[in-house]
Amino acid sequence: MSEFCLDVPNIDSAVFQQPDTERLLMSGRATHAPRFLLLYGSLRERSFSRLAAEEAARILRALGGETRMFNPSGLPLVDDAPQDHAKVRELHQLVQWAEGMVWSSPERHGAMTGLMKTQIDWIPLSVGAVRPTQGKTLAVMQVSGGSQSFNAVNQMRVLGRWMRMLTIPNQSSIAKAYQEFDDAGRMKPSAYYDRVVDVMEELMKFTLITRDVAPYLVDRYSERKENAEALSRRVSQAAI
Repeated sequence: MSEFCLDVPNIDSAVFQQPDTERLLMSGRATHAPRFLLLYGSLRERSFSRLAAEEAARILRALGGETRMFNPSGLPLVDDAPQDHAKVRELHQLVQWAEGMVWSSPERHGAMTGLMKTQIDWIPLSVGAVRPTQGKTLAVMQVSGGSQSFNAVNQMRVLGRWMRMLTIPNQSSIAKAYQEFDDAGRMKPSAYYDRVVDVMEELMKFTLITRDVAPYLVDRYSERKENAEALSRRVSQAAI
């Protein structure tokens, strides 16, 4: 800031910044198809979380996106395999490729499945100086065998926030999922299907708006301050 006159004496004016509308409304935005990674939380042959994710992927492609799905079969438990395990490497590469994600989990015992949590736990918060999930968009979905519930999507929202993702406001919870898909695995017309369309439409819009400015959106005063102090210490040490 050129002039620091606000009544906030505890703020470090050297790293405090007012919003930069030119950076927020930058020209020359990316023109490639938005890239989405879809994760699902069940390995059953007729996995409704997978079928819901596949339907979401079709909608995203119809909206102009590019999609990839990660098959979690063979993914080891966290800490039970090295980081260079083939399935772990595959997941990491897909996360780095993606600009947005869809997490689709069954609700089991009132929570997301262990398989869903394992996939999320394998996604690193940082790789060197890069945070693979920071600023990327996220939509959460769940399927239930009984009445509609929101336990799994609420849990996934907490994880998305922890991983510094931009989780969109809308979400999908499909009750009695066994009734909502036909023999070919396609989702039947219903209010639940319409909600999935709503969620994917919103995810696409949020991704298009934020993907080019995501690093700026998640840029934090506290981290700029910490980085400035760390730089000062290094300079001082080098001078000693």
